[in-house]
Amino acid sequence: MARYQLILAYDGAKFAGSQRQKARRTAQGELEKALRTLGWTGRSVLIAGRTDSGVHAEGQSVALDFEWTHGPDKLRAALNAALPPDLAVRAAREAQPDFQPRFDAASRLYRYRLFCDPVRDPVRERYAWRVWPAVDGGLLRSVSPVFLGKHDFAAFGSPMTRGGSTVRTVSLSAWTESEGEWRYEVRADAFLYRMARRLVFAQVAAAQGRLTVGQIRRAVEEQVKLPSGLAPAHGLSLIEVAYKDSTLN
Repeated sequence: MARYQLILAYDGAKFAGSQRQKARRTAQGELEKALRTLGWTGRSVLIAGRTDSGVHAEGQSVALDFEWTHGPDKLRAALNAALPPDLAVRAAREAQPDFQPRFDAASRLYRYRLFCDPVRDPVRERYAWRVWPAVDGGLLRSVSPVFLGKHDFAAFGSPMTRGGSTVRTVSLSAWTESEGEWRYEVRADAFLYRMARRLVFAQVAAAQGRLTVGQIRRAVEEQVKLPSGLAPAHGLSLIEVAYKDSTLN
């Protein structure tokens, strides 16, 4: 019996999130279904990070114990032959027996995509948030550094467990523009529930003149509440779960 780490990519449009749910289609549920066709008898895979319904992933990390004698590359190929088109194993390797993809993670990287257009664009909007009125790019760039460092992000999300800490450390928070699209990348040691989408919503509100940088700064430093709202799930993707050792990223 060996422990394997898998790196998953999925289009979240038709998934009710990453974690298995009764009577709902999820990335974990589809992966476990494919594993069972290969003879896996485990109870549950271990998953690094929870993604909401509609959120995509390019680098979700999963671990499982499996008595598989054909090597990681053939495990990846066999799983991809059994998985649906909107879910794939991008990489597979043997991991340390005690590897825990969630608790061993040093950081997670999310990317959010948006574009500004007064008219609907159904194809483009599958993976990016269409925003109108247009955002002020200078304001987007000026507000994003406010989140850097160790802060109590209670105004931007809730802990995954009752009574859990809302303190997180953000090491990257930056917007870039390319070919008419804005991309926000945010890396933290961990994220609160819906934190990434909440950060994007607040910044877009500031870049449209509905909030000030000062209001967002007070929300970070003093946990002052902001107007409610979330950026849509379809613009968000989990890009990477990073580890301190040589485990796959």
